[in-house]
Amino acid sequence: MLQNYIILVILYLVIAVINNQSYKLLIKNIQNAGAATVIADGISGIISLLLIPLFGMKLSENKLVYLFLTLACIFYALSDRLSNEARKGIEASTFGMIKQLSTVLMIFAGLIFFKEKFIITKFVGAIIIILSNILVFYKKGALKNDKYVWIGLLASMCSAIALFIDVSYSGQFNLPIYCAFTIGVPSILIFIFERISIKELKEELNKSNKKIVLTVCITNVLSILIKLSAYELGKVTIVAPLCSLTIILNVIVGYIFLKEKKDLLKKFIAATLIVLGIILIKL
Repeated sequence: MLQNYIILVILYLVIAVINNQSYKLLIKNIQNAGAATVIADGISGIISLLLIPLFGMKLSENKLVYLFLTLACIFYALSDRLSNEARKGIEASTFGMIKQLSTVLMIFAGLIFFKEKFIITKFVGAIIIILSNILVFYKKGALKNDKYVWIGLLASMCSAIALFIDVSYSGQFNLPIYCAFTIGVPSILIFIFERISIKELKEELNKSNKKIVLTVCITNVLSILIKLSAYELGKVTIVAPLCSLTIILNVIVGYIFLKEKKDLLKKFIAATLIVLGIILIKL
């Protein structure tokens, strides 16, 4: 059953929504965004290592692959750190929509680098997704000059670059090992370059809700493993837009559980347009 990319996408959608909503709850109470990122990524890396026996052991013998893997880790570190900063200032559903720009970039990567066939409906669908994201933070005739929005956009771009590298090389590794590396190394990089102390990590962890932290870390690992598996089984130009269905799911869940009612009509219109874009891409 798990060899079917459609089943994997459905599992990803459920887990990704749980991850996004729980992360928003976690972010509300953080004092040190850098320390929180290190904690979340560090624990996620450990959880990923525990899953190694569930997958066949495999490591690439190509030294060049490890160079690209390190590059992916740098972009993941930037994406994770910027995402935590962005989540503090915007709602979970809005952040979810901004993240879909990485979906569009992956579609173009599939066409350009993976040599997948160019189809006009896919291109139009991608443009609709971009316009839908713009609609979310468009207000009174001009784009909202919100620093958290721009931080989110930058995080989305970094994520797309890292994911492109993932899709290209993850198949050459045991997935949990690969996942642990791409989560754990960014945690170490942030820890070193932001000069975060052990004391700051302890203080941040003590102030955090442990159950929410664990939920975030577990769903973080599972969503990455499942998404990479789906990419390995299906075409990038199909899997990427299907995974973007998290958008409308996050709007619904955010409204029900987190009471995110601001600009609700605009979000639903944008989410609906994104679904239209997905349909066009899928044709």
